[in-house]
Amino acid sequence: ETSGAGGTSGAGRTRPLFRRGPPREGQEEEEELPATVSGPRSLPNVTNRQQRHRSTSPTVRNVTSCEQRHCSTSPTVGNVTICQKRHHSTSPNPSPCHWLEEAMPLPENDRLLFEQQKQRAAAIVHLLSSYSYLLDTYVIEFFSENLWEKVPRSWQATLSNLTNPQLSTLLLKQGPCVGRESVWPLSLLAYRASAHALTFSRQPRGGPSPARGAGGGPEEFRANRSQSSRLSHHFRRHVKPKKQHEIRRLGAMVKKLCDATGCQHVVDVGSGQGHLSRYLAFGHGLHLTGVEAGEELVATARRLDRELLHRLCKEAARVSKSDDSGREKLGIDPATIPLPHHRVGWVDPGAPWPDFLQLLESEGVPEREGGCWRPGCPFVLTGLHACGDLGPAALRQFARCPSALAITAVSCCYMKTTTTLEEPAREGDCETGYPMSAWVQGLPGHGLPYMLRELACHAIEDYAGRLKQDTPELRVHCYRAVLETIIRQLNPLLRRPGVQTGRKTHLLPFEDYARAGLRKLGMDAGARWDAGPVQSMLAQERRVVAYFCLKLLLAPVIESLILLDRVIYLKEQGFPCELIPLFDPTFSPRNFVLVAAKVGGRIGDPACPETAGTTREGR
Repeated sequence: ETSGAGGTSGAGRTRPLFRRGPPREGQEEEEELPATVSGPRSLPNVTNRQQRHRSTSPTVRNVTSCEQRHCSTSPTVGNVTICQKRHHSTSPNPSPCHWLEEAMPLPENDRLLFEQQKQRAAAIVHLLSSYSYLLDTYVIEFFSENLWEKVPRSWQATLSNLTNPQLSTLLLKQGPCVGRESVWPLSLLAYRASAHALTFSRQPRGGPSPARGAGGGPEEFRANRSQSSRLSHHFRRHVKPKKQHEIRRLGAMVKKLCDATGCQHVVDVGSGQGHLSRYLAFGHGLHLTGVEAGEELVATARRLDRELLHRLCKEAARVSKSDDSGREKLGIDPATIPLPHHRVGWVDPGAPWPDFLQLLESEGVPEREGGCWRPGCPFVLTGLHACGDLGPAALRQFARCPSALAITAVSCCYMKTTTTLEEPAREGDCETGYPMSAWVQGLPGHGLPYMLRELACHAIEDYAGRLKQDTPELRVHCYRAVLETIIRQLNPLLRRPGVQTGRKTHLLPFEDYARAGLRKLGMDAGARWDAGPVQSMLAQERRVVAYFCLKLLLAPVIESLILLDRVIYLKEQGFPCELIPLFDPTFSPRNFVLVAAKVGGRIGDPACPETAGTTREGR
């Protein structure tokens, strides 16, 4: 299948290389972009913030599981609304930004929505603070620190009796908690309900998972698990299946934003090997500037660009020999395509926006990289898996730079994000990645230490699937926890060392696993230990897995707080924005994209989002 709809022909605009025609027999229509999730679900009662933070209750009360869903029948991508009512334009001739305007809440609902988002952030901070006795622990210290005793007594009997598939179905997965074989403690039910209520829905299109192939991935990989059926073979080369899925979905959204804002230029921050940039340039006819800190990655991106161009020229020549209209069939003469312009550079979150624009300018542009940015040219910012502080840096540059009209940001590696909690000396002197918003920064207990940010990166859908299948890999948790006790017996000063023993360690007997681990650490691999206590600990494998599941249940809650902080930051700056689960979460765990656009300029007073204008055009 072709890569999707592109731009229109005309002066100064490049037609897309691949045209999209009607679907072939047995082929699905292009799927719609998903609905957003940053709107309110059922929230705990958090109206009195001061009283809430004085509470000593370990649970968050008054959590309801009901959820009001409002379905839209409109097929346009504009149905990315998070307000509680969909708003449809009655104008027979919608503006170019019609879909984008519908995506944003109307002014009369924005004030309520903004307050609900702030309340959700406050409720998450309170929830995490209430269960810090679980979160501030390492599972590998399960035995050495006697972590099972930290679990409330009323929970222990219930969790000990759950099988791994039951942990997946009854604890980790959202939905009614049915099929229980015993009565659960109310506090455990409240813990589960609170975590699910405060977590953003991770399912694309706001509903059930998209159709899935036999291999468990998205439907586009049903015929071939390594090749997307919805992406041209030109863009699958050197690209892993997960990345194919991501560049196709995100590329379509970026093209929509470009059409809505009238931009023909895209700046890809953290562009890596240039897979997304190449897809947008060759597949959608856009001008691209990629910014990447790694010189080797930039060199690879340029090489892959030229290889693709060379293949296209050969294909065009072959087709033209057999048919004079061959180039028209390809959609464009490959020789006229401006290659993406790749720059080696670092996006400084604290740098003034003129410095950022200077980074994009075309000094020393290699021949054929005609897609470079020119001063005064508006552009759309994008970043696919912007690592650590790169995501916040891109958001800050979008907010400050007048040439940046829109942004799509997919973040990852939250544990690499700088925080004021771990670097208090930087507070006030340098901008950190978390928190970004003034609101979250003012919440008592808002800090997220490294342990929690690392937990937010875990793929809960993948782990729930392994639990449901009761795979033997799960025993590695218990193996490592028992090994920690042996390490401390041999060296009491050594705590939580990194042990890399291979991918199939779960297939080894524990003794072989332990001696391999000791050898990796440079310790005595022939050391002896008491077999009785070791076997007793190995018999508690189910408890270790259950304890890890208790922590993992809050992983998407932590991610929701990090992303919600960024949403609130943009709204504090006066920009409408949305948080959209764009990718299949079982295939791409970091599946949220933060979308913002300067529709009709800034909203009201940047220091006071509640004073937004009262007209749709003002948004």
